[in-house]
Amino acid sequence: MTTHVLMPALSPEIKQGKLVRWLKREGEFIEAGDILAEVETEKATIEVEAAESGVLARILAPEGENVAVNAPIAAIQSAPEPAPVAPEPPQARPAPPPLQPAVAPKPCAAPTSGGTPKSAPASAPARITVREALRQALAEEMRRDARVFLLGEDIGQHQGTFKVTQGLLQEFGPRRVVDAPIVEHGFAGLGVGAAFAGLRPVIEFMTFNFALQALDHIVNSAAKTLYMSGGALNCPIVFRGPNGARARAGAQHAQDFSAWFAHVPGLKVVAPYTASDAKGLLKAAIRDPNPVVFLEHEQLYGEQFDAPSEEDALVEIGVAAIARPGTDATVVSFSRGVALALRAAELMAGQGVNVEVIDLRTLRPLDMDCVTASVVRTGRCVVVEEGWPQGGVGAEISARLMEDAFERLRAPVLRVTAKDVPAPYAANLEKLALPQVGDVVAALKSVLGL
Repeated sequence: MTTHVLMPALSPEIKQGKLVRWLKREGEFIEAGDILAEVETEKATIEVEAAESGVLARILAPEGENVAVNAPIAAIQSAPEPAPVAPEPPQARPAPPPLQPAVAPKPCAAPTSGGTPKSAPASAPARITVREALRQALAEEMRRDARVFLLGEDIGQHQGTFKVTQGLLQEFGPRRVVDAPIVEHGFAGLGVGAAFAGLRPVIEFMTFNFALQALDHIVNSAAKTLYMSGGALNCPIVFRGPNGARARAGAQHAQDFSAWFAHVPGLKVVAPYTASDAKGLLKAAIRDPNPVVFLEHEQLYGEQFDAPSEEDALVEIGVAAIARPGTDATVVSFSRGVALALRAAELMAGQGVNVEVIDLRTLRPLDMDCVTASVVRTGRCVVVEEGWPQGGVGAEISARLMEDAFERLRAPVLRVTAKDVPAPYAANLEKLALPQVGDVVAALKSVLGL
């Protein structure tokens, strides 16, 4: 008997989902309740469970494909359960190697596949999603150092709201993958205390909109204690989770807090774009002796990039990357804004304009040496971000360029930002409020006088 697995429906307004990843393969025996695949909708990442036991006879929807709700995505053939296999005895893990000292920032890295610096080990790259890159980074660092543990809402039994922590509870157990109640102020404070005591916690916020409940611990405890203790007590902690625009999530769930955290001395703030940078920077953040705010982007979790296969392909915090070299104008961005910048650069190339794209990767410390050097070469600069214009990252970069490269500018620095309004819920208004590729192209044409 054959049973079809259908694309699940979450709510009336969701018409389709994207098949992000199959966790089972054709011919594999599965039990009722097993997770077959991850599906990404415009509002969440969900798991598709098997309704009955049997053999996964055929996968009907390949990874990366958008599938209509209630359409068949797989076929399960009823079959007797295979005989159980005795598990292998557990093996003792070796002690973690000593932590590496912090490395001072260097000039911006030259472009490679995925934007990692040339200092990263060379290897045949693998194509992985940002979600998988983050999951690999967490698992590798937890295997490497027994002091690393995860704390957050729904990260264990539920496998993470966006499935970044999928499988980690099964490997490391409930003492190192800790499900927290819905009280950000409480579990962030527990994490800061654990870091003061010598552990290396990674705190996941389901979204950084909810991190506002924990600002006191992040800003007044984690960021300031090293300074206030005269260097006697540091706080090696990572606060991570999705930040920025979400599809039709409304004004309270679709905010970009990049500039907020980058304003605070004592914090390091990271906002990667590619999978390789997400993995390498998260590993570097976990090993860093300082508190790090690690800003991911929900709309990037399912995007695929080339990434090196080495476990220790770390990316240095505080070093920007040249995502695309150019000579006529510079576009500076971070996180999902880099995608807009690269697309705009492609469109301008069709008009004979060579645009350089800088991926900041880190917002504090800010690699202004890289930005300034690029603008000195091109004479023109556009900064792209999803945050609001007043007091934003673009405002800071513009001011710094006025101080350090004013005589080399051939046009005013322009900013492409979100509109100065709360995020609308309606899809048409949301598109108008957020920066689009056309806005970046228009800004480039303005600084170029086209």
